[in-house]
Amino acid sequence: MGRGQQVRENLKKARKAAGLTQQQMADRLEITLVYYQKIESGDRTGDFSIWDRLEDITGIHQRILRETSETHHGKAKSQ
Repeated sequence: MGRGQQVRENLKKARKAAGLTQQQMADRLEITLVYYQKIESGDRTGDFSIWDRLEDITGIHQRILRETSETHHGKAKSQ
């Protein structure tokens, strides 16, 4: 995957498990939909306060949520 395609699958799955659309998640985070989409796709990192709120909303540690597919594949190879 290219640098701009580092999809954060764990964040996407957690959002869907919470029953939220991207727009609903953005609203809860008080950010724009476009900004949230960039965070979920891995194009933007987002600041610590956003990740703290994502952790509160999803109940999943932000370290797990922040994983990109590239990070995940890298770990899978080393295990």
